[in-house]
Amino acid sequence: MRSWMFFWIVTLLAQPLAAAELKALPVQPAPPLALPSLAGPGVDLGQLRGKVVLVNFWAVWCPPCRKEMPSMSRLMSKMDGRPFTILGVNEGESPEEINAFLRQVPVNFPILLDREGELLKSWKVFAFPTSYVVDKRGNLRLGLFGSIEWDSPEAVAQLEKLLAEPD
Repeated sequence: MRSWMFFWIVTLLAQPLAAAELKALPVQPAPPLALPSLAGPGVDLGQLRGKVVLVNFWAVWCPPCRKEMPSMSRLMSKMDGRPFTILGVNEGESPEEINAFLRQVPVNFPILLDREGELLKSWKVFAFPTSYVVDKRGNLRLGLFGSIEWDSPEAVAQLEKLLAEPD
């Protein structure tokens, strides 16, 4: 409970930074990510090579997370048929809590379950939401602490650059 309270406080304090933009990161391999999916079969980031992957760490109780989810769904629809996907990594909440949220805010991308918060350290998640964009080769390329409108022209342009790179 204390760790969730810490994340809640950090998330609230980070909100003035929420107007931030996607930042280029030093190119390095993405940390491992293999988790069960809310819908059933698990997902392994390593098996998504050849795709640009937006990895979003979020929680139901996080207001900026809730706010950006619709824009991620619109982005996923906009990228339909392209080598792109989104992975929503929920931190520590039950399937019942997540499903109740998704009835209000449906999404069209996989929701993965990190029930014990095992990935927080390796992915350097200190506040919610935290997002990373992984290129087709499995390298971290972009990062963001806070929320944005993922289907904005600026965000889409950055993703398009990565999609145009060779595999």
